[in-house]
Order: sequence, then structure tokens, then C-alpha cells
Amino acid sequence: MMHKADTAAVDSFSGDRIYNAEVLVPFFLKLKSNESQNSQKINMVHVGDSHIQSDLMTNEIRKKLQQKFGNGGRGLVFPYQLAKTNGSYNERFRSNRGWESYRNIHPVKNVPVGLSGIALWRDNGGFAVELNVKDAAYNFNTIKIITPQNQNMFDLAISSQTKTIQSTERKVITHKIKKGEAISTIADKYNVSVADIRKDNRLKSNNIRAGRTLKIRTNETKPRNITSSEFVPLNLESDSFTHYYNSEKTLSRIFLLPNKEASKYELSGIVLERDTPGLIYSSIGVNGAKFSDYNKYPLFFEQLKALHSDLIVLSLGTNESYDHMEASAYIKELRDFIKNVKEHNRTVSILVMTPPPSLLKARRPNVYIRDYAKSIIEIAKTDGFAVWDLYDELGAMEGIRGLKSSGLIGPDWVHYSKKGYEKQGDLFAEAFLKAYDNFKLKN
Repeated sequence: MMHKADTAAVDSFSGDRIYNAEVLVPFFLKLKSNESQNSQKINMVHVGDSHIQSDLMTNEIRKKLQQKFGNGGRGLVFPYQLAKTNGSYNERFRSNRGWESYRNIHPVKNVPVGLSGIALWRDNGGFAVELNVKDAAYNFNTIKIITPQNQNMFDLAISSQTKTIQSTERKVITHKIKKGEAISTIADKYNVSVADIRKDNRLKSNNIRAGRTLKIRTNETKPRNITSSEFVPLNLESDSFTHYYNSEKTLSRIFLLPNKEASKYELSGIVLERDTPGLIYSSIGVNGAKFSDYNKYPLFFEQLKALHSDLIVLSLGTNESYDHMEASAYIKELRDFIKNVKEHNRTVSILVMTPPPSLLKARRPNVYIRDYAKSIIEIAKTDGFAVWDLYDELGAMEGIRGLKSSGLIGPDWVHYSKKGYEKQGDLFAEAFLKAYDNFKLKN
């Protein structure tokens, strides 16, 4: 595949070719079957770095493909806000307590870094995590909780109930001090102690002055109702991968609570699904991540099974290039990643997206990205994965100035603007749908 020589005009990007698309035939067969029978969920999972964590590109792909194949649900979500980092605009998480977090980009540590590439945990309860879906298209019927070894660490609640407890309290009256009155005579009058009067009125001594009003808590009592609210836990079910709840009506809000039987609380991810057949497009991204960062945590690949992936899309390479990693070392890490995936799901299809163009330190051509793209394409057929050449579609190094003038790439010449990521999503969806249409023409 030759890279374009001159693509300064962004609108000329065709986005119309997936290399070695024959690998996608099993996945395309599922899509074709679902178009006629409309009966099942089909799962795509997109794994990457900061280009993916923001969910700007992947949300555009999700919308475009679900328009064609049906909206099976939002897929995997993660409370990035609780880990103090950026995430998708489609949902928001809040918690009344702080959480510990650790990313897979850091040195290996004995913490629960799993499916989301970010460990999130608390060692004690007392929390309520609120999940609000902002895009009504992703209101959900089913919510699945993913934890290490599928431990039952969390409860769910939709609403709270108010409890009222009847009690009594001492009746409070007011007394205006008359000229010549002493605090002791006032105490005797109401049959209370001087100490109580001083405490209730914050007096530093027994000296009082005429005209002041005192609060007097008498020994008479009056009824008092004490109200408190508590969440009503839902009845959860479980399978081999998750603990889950299904609602007949769609939900936009739910609360994650501590399971009282658990002693620690480790959240790897949450899956939101609708009670409709169609495509689920999950995205997993970690700022600064490389293939090697995912490879060093086996829990990631074990929990990947919970998403029942039919097709996995890979978007990594930018951070490897900033490490000045040679293409041969990059390809080794890519192959190790695919090997780890296949150990848990031999039949899943793989599509590798080449990294987008960027500059090193905002000034030098990133030739590492160029070499990664070339090497990915060279091994695709022998290794059995498909390729979409984003590097080429965005004009390679020759087109990077055009990306800047079109407002598609950011000031660091690495990350893209919202418009730029959405353009990438449009281009990929266009190429994917064209490859699918070509498949249908041949079959």
C-alpha cells in the first residue's frame, strides 16, 4: 500500500480501503445474519491509548455503525472521573468518597489493573457511586459489573426509600431576662440546671443582663419524627464473567453501592446494554499506553472475555514512537498482544489501525510511525489480521501541515482536535461499511 504524496485538502481523504479484509469474513457473516434475522448482539472492542480514551473517534464510529446495524447498547464504560482523568461525554460518574487508582502505564504493581487498563479500588465501604447517562440513545436495560475473578463486591440501586422513626425531644421555650433576675432563679423557675442554661446559650459565666432572651430546654417533652433515606438494593444475577441486573424499562441513572459481604471494592468496568439486538461498540483507552503496558497485566486479557468480542480493533503506536522504539520491537509487542487475546478467544477477528501522523517534539517528522505503518501492513497476511491505514488516510507526513491548517490536529502535533478525531471516526466507518458492502456483493 503506497502512502499518498499530497493530501493537504482533507476532504480528499477517501477512507475507502481495509487491507486483508478477508480476515473479517466471519465477522461480516454475523453482521449479515443479524441484518436478516435481527436477533443477536454483535460486539466490537476498540483498544488504544489517549486517542481512544477520550472516546471522540470511537463514539463517531459507534454512532455510524449502529445506524446501520442497530443499537445494542453503549458497551463498556468506566468511571474515569473517579480516577481523576478524562473520559467519554456519554456518561458521568460521581461518588461521595474518594477512590484509589493506578494506570497500566506505570511499573507493574500488585493492584487490580484489569479490563479498563486502570485499577480503581477502595479498602472500605461507605460509598455511593452515581452513574448518569447523558446520551439518551444509550439508556440501558442491563448493567453488568466486572470485578477481578468476578467477585461479588458491589450492589446496585435505582432509588432510595425514606424511613421515619418516632422519638421525643425536650421542649424549648424562651425567657426574656428581667431587671434584677439571676441565672440561678431562672433555673429554679423552670426546674433546670444553671449548667444547662449556660451550655444552651453559650454563656462563659453566670453573669446575665436584663433584656437578653435565653433559650430554656425544659423537662417537658414533645414528639419528634426522625427521617432517614437509604438505597434499596436490587436483586443481582451472575454468570461466569459479571454480576448483572436487567430492568424491563430503560434506565438513565443507577447507583453502585458496597456489597456488605465484601471487605474490598475493586471495579474493572461496567457494561451497559439495551434489550435490543444490534451492535455494541466498546472502547478501552489509557493515556500514554503502549502494547507492552496491556501485555504486562494478564487480568486485562482474562476480563476481555466478559465483552464477548467478535472483532477487536487496535490503535496503539504513538507512545511507542515517543520512546523511539524500532519497528521490529513494536511488531513484537503487537504480536504478543494478539497472542494474549487469542489464548482466551481463538475465533475473534483482529483489525489493526495504524497510528495517525504526528511530529516528534512538535517539530521533527515522526518516522517511527511511518515505519510502524509499513511493518503492520507487511505482516498482516501472514499474521492473519486486517489493517486500516489511518497514517495513509491522513496524508502521512506529507499531509500533516494540511491537518494543521484544517484544524484537525492540536497544538502539540500529536493529539487531534474534536473535529479531527470525529473525522478519523467518519473515515473508518466509511471504510468499514465499504468493505462490508464488497463482502455482500461477493456473497
